Amino acid sequence: MKMKIALFLGLLLAANASYADLKIGFVNIPAVLEKAPQAEKAKKRLEQEFSPRDKQLVAQQKEIQSMDERMAKDAAVMGESARVNLEKDILNKKRDAKRAQQEFSEDFNARRNEELGKLQRRIVEAIREIAKDQNFDLLLTDGVIYASDKIDVTSQVQQKLSTMPE
Repeated sequence: MKMKIALFLGLLLAANASYADLKIGFVNIPAVLEKAPQAEKAKKRLEQEFSPRDKQLVAQQKEIQSMDERMAKDAAVMGESARVNLEKDILNKKRDAKRAQQEFSEDFNARRNEELGKLQRRIVEAIREIAKDQNFDLLLTDGVIYASDKIDVTSQVQQKLSTMPE
């Protein structure tokens, strides 16, 4: 029994000695995403791509609103067929606007996810390069409850991203 305890203590001491040589770091991914130059460029690309459709949706909403106002104001003096036709037009335009808004949201979310996926792959690439260049044994990201500033390499990842080609 004493032999087993001595062997266990010996293994524990040997393990502690090898852990002392480990180089461990932490990367705050949300902070990297927030400050990555690629994120700002992706945001501008999305705005440029979806701005015309957004303006079109706003114009549709204004048109529907003005038709609603006209209906509220003139319904009492309109003829029956004119009022029914205006109600049908308003209903059709609202349906079209709702469909266009849903398509816009789906398309925007798909493109945003595509851009985010590209950025995440670049971040992982930057983290791996830093880990190899600086001989890290372990780099952690999400799920870390505490990380000392001594092991936080977030700023290095941000620097690496700013030097990586688009």
